[in-house]
Amino acid sequence: MMSFQVTPGMRRLGASVLGMEAIVAGLITPVAIMVDGVRPALAVTAGIGLAVLCVISAGLLKRPFGYIAGSVVQVLAICTGFLVPTMFFLGGIFTALWITAIFVARRVEGVTSR
Repeated sequence: MMSFQVTPGMRRLGASVLGMEAIVAGLITPVAIMVDGVRPALAVTAGIGLAVLCVISAGLLKRPFGYIAGSVVQVLAICTGFLVPTMFFLGGIFTALWITAIFVARRVEGVTSR
């Protein structure tokens, strides 16, 4: 069984993606309420809840489990598109950044071969 080696670059890039995503997730709350007519309780739960999960996941990136948590956050970000349709697109962008951050950092730090 292969082990997943966490590198400093992966932590930095992954935390950067999750940090930016936390800001966007928090900002979908007022958009969901004012533009898309989502009930405030649901909008706050989804938007602020996702932002908190991003921050928690960023803090877990020292361990391989953090990358699983970060990947789950990406799926949830895409799912918020059911409340704010633009999040289908933005969630997809953040998912692409998340995957790229992991692979680029691993390649730069020599963990994987070409």
